[in-house]
Amino acid sequence: MDEGLERTVAANKAVIGIVMGSASDMSVMSKATEVLIDLGIRYELKVSSAHRLPELTAEYAKTARDRGIEVIIAGAGMAAHLAGAIAANTTLPVVGVPIKSGELNGIDALLSTVQMPSGIPVATVAINGAANGAFLAASILSIKYPEIKEGLDAYRLKTKNILLEKSEEMEK
Repeated sequence: MDEGLERTVAANKAVIGIVMGSASDMSVMSKATEVLIDLGIRYELKVSSAHRLPELTAEYAKTARDRGIEVIIAGAGMAAHLAGAIAANTTLPVVGVPIKSGELNGIDALLSTVQMPSGIPVATVAINGAANGAFLAASILSIKYPEIKEGLDAYRLKTKNILLEKSEEMEK
């Protein structure tokens, strides 16, 4: 296979896995899918609970690399062990998205996601920060895929120009 084609993200396979603890998390995790669609990055979606479906969650993580997944974004609320359970079963980068829910409004999810033992890292974004989870996953992939780097650069330039325009309008 041609080296350029093999390294092209648009080679019709998902390179990012998005996993959420329940279908109700889609309202938050859809922000990640929007970013990935805008950047032209293929992804797969899965609902799997670290507590209710532990074997399925472990199997998803163990087989992700074989399916071509290179980064996993995991979003969950409450005790939020999903990202950690995935990270325990793969050496792929895992980005955790704590989801606001329950009596503690996501603080429990944040702490469960960020407080991982040494050797089982989970990069963690803000509560309900699924968009930044996608941007972080894209940044990781931009090391390998120049077209993702170009997409990220274009996004940042676009947001910079929007802010400059608004600033100029306010000064008038």
